[in-house]
Amino acid sequence: MRAFLRGRVSARSLRTTFAVSFAAVAAVVTVLVGLLSYDAAARLVRVDQKAVFNEVVHDLRVQVKEEKLTPYDFASGDPDHDGPRDDLIRPSRTDVQILGSGGVIVDRGSPQLPVNAADRQTADYEKPGRTSDGKGVVGPGSRRDVQLAGDGYRMTTVSLGGGRGAVQIAQQFSDTEDLLRQLQRRTGVVALAVILASAFVGWWLARRITRRLVRLAGAAEEVAGTGHLDVRVPVEGGDEVGSLGRSFDRMLGRLARSIEDQRRLVQDAGHELRTPLTSLRTNISLLRRIEDLPPAAREELIADLAQESRELTDLVNELVDLAAGKEDDEPVVEVALAETAEDVAVLARRRTGREIAVRATGDTVIQGRPASLQRALSNLVENAAKFDRGGTEPIRIVVTGGIPDGVRVEVLDRGPGIADTDLERVFDRFYRAPAARSLPGSGLGLSIVQEVASAHGGRAFAERRTGGGAAIGFTVRGVRTGADL
Repeated sequence: MRAFLRGRVSARSLRTTFAVSFAAVAAVVTVLVGLLSYDAAARLVRVDQKAVFNEVVHDLRVQVKEEKLTPYDFASGDPDHDGPRDDLIRPSRTDVQILGSGGVIVDRGSPQLPVNAADRQTADYEKPGRTSDGKGVVGPGSRRDVQLAGDGYRMTTVSLGGGRGAVQIAQQFSDTEDLLRQLQRRTGVVALAVILASAFVGWWLARRITRRLVRLAGAAEEVAGTGHLDVRVPVEGGDEVGSLGRSFDRMLGRLARSIEDQRRLVQDAGHELRTPLTSLRTNISLLRRIEDLPPAAREELIADLAQESRELTDLVNELVDLAAGKEDDEPVVEVALAETAEDVAVLARRRTGREIAVRATGDTVIQGRPASLQRALSNLVENAAKFDRGGTEPIRIVVTGGIPDGVRVEVLDRGPGIADTDLERVFDRFYRAPAARSLPGSGLGLSIVQEVASAHGGRAFAERRTGGGAAIGFTVRGVRTGADL
């Protein structure tokens, strides 16, 4: 109960925890995915740009080696746009600048590319296809990065051979970096949107979940504050919260039934105790004049006191057993009801002097509480002996196993039988048929039979026997688990 009340107090913090948790998980996942995606995209774009640049340089080197080209072959004034210069510009949008002998600029690029001593030296090379990075490094992969008008370029210089000049090729990569930075910003915006959306979804989901928890906590608080168990408990939903609500509702139902049973037991017990107590008080008052009574009356008075005290003791013991539910403390083991019937028959023969016959068929072994089952069967035999006083036929115990109801146990007698009006009430607590009110007993024996049968997954039954007498017994399947209750 306290846990429910604490849950009501902390409902808001639970919503916040859900929202923050969702946002945190979304943030981690989004950042990781964003970083990995951006890094992969940036690598692919940069590698692709470099590959295009290297391919253009390679094609130019092959071309100048195979053909004896001059700087004027790369002039920008070709009206058909099908010259060597156009072949360089078309695939990669590169900037081309032509150098003559001595590194003199013959045709400027747009923008104009820088020319240094290394580039001039490359223009005077005898061998075609030699490249330079502008720092004196010559080789197939020679290139350098430069800044022109605030933009970044990668460039290289390729010799035409024979000292005729060189071709400078530059590829702008700053626009690619700008594109990647824009992609980075957009990725950040999307990540932030995902995080905020996740936080909202987490808050909304937590609100849906905690709303039912708050209602459940309210029901628990109402029960704690008022003591009323007829409180409506929210049980909607098929998830764990719905299962908790149904469990709580079943718990309140069982508590209500238990309290009602206790109240009824106390009322019935008070009613039943008044009779023997009144009789005892009357007989005790007669003890004051016991000297004035004749010997026969004295013996009768003492016998009445002893009988009433025994009945009162038996009644109190049965009430205590019913109220305490001792059978629940008994361990569950395999019980062979055929053997239990034999044990009960031996005790009943010694107590009553009557002949008790036992007949068992089928598998009579169940999982149960042996002492409780033995007491239930003993109550049936004692009840039969009480109503069939002076009978000549044996009292029969029939145990039948392997039936759909589990195991059936019944006790057959040839007594006066049971009236139609009493068949449905013989198992009620303290109920005693008119024909039995003059006989000793508390009216709890058959009620205990019903309790034991119910605890073992069965039911008690009472029937009139063909030819006279009664057939009273019970069916059992085995001790029920918590899920079955």
